Amino acid sequence: MFTGIVASRGTIVELEPHRLVVDAPAIDEALGASVAIDGCCLTVVTSAAAPEDLPPHPDATAVHTRRLSFDVLPETISHTRLSSLEPGASVNLEAALRAGDPLGGHLVQGHVDAVGTVRSTVREPDGRWLDLEIDVPEDVHRFCIDRGSITVNGTSLTVMGLDSSGIRLQLIPETQSRTNLGSMRVGDVVNLEADVIARYVARLMPPNR
Repeated sequence: MFTGIVASRGTIVELEPHRLVVDAPAIDEALGASVAIDGCCLTVVTSAAAPEDLPPHPDATAVHTRRLSFDVLPETISHTRLSSLEPGASVNLEAALRAGDPLGGHLVQGHVDAVGTVRSTVREPDGRWLDLEIDVPEDVHRFCIDRGSITVNGTSLTVMGLDSSGIRLQLIPETQSRTNLGSMRVGDVVNLEADVIARYVARLMPPNR
């Protein structure tokens, strides 16, 4: 379980059909631990010191960095944005929630439901706020509500508006710098996870309600 509060931005070192290797600033997890990579929960299979320490986000001071590797199923690659990434790409990282840790975002399982496509990116006149519009598949869109929660690339965000085929998000400067969402361009794909509470409520509702 995760919270959608991104700890750092890692860098993909290798992405093969069955293996992902990431240099992960500020993420030092034991073998077998879970780490969310752009919101996709994966299991650490090797861990070693990275060749150099990296900043957790642009303009930050370099911090202790591990080179982590993960076994990845073909279905995981084909059903997430991993299929569109290459070595050097920036990915959002979060270690699994521990009992007693604050739940700063919302309950996130790390199970990517679908990928969405960035429809538009608009910065406010003062350059601080970034509006993102994302086209969202129907099987995720049906769980979106105005001011509800959604996970995008592992980041817990609030739906600021929605239309028949997508959602609008607004990113504060902190989110823009600490996650890779601040550098998204039109046409980029993003990992989406619907609010787990909304999914359970929908499942328990009688048919046609």
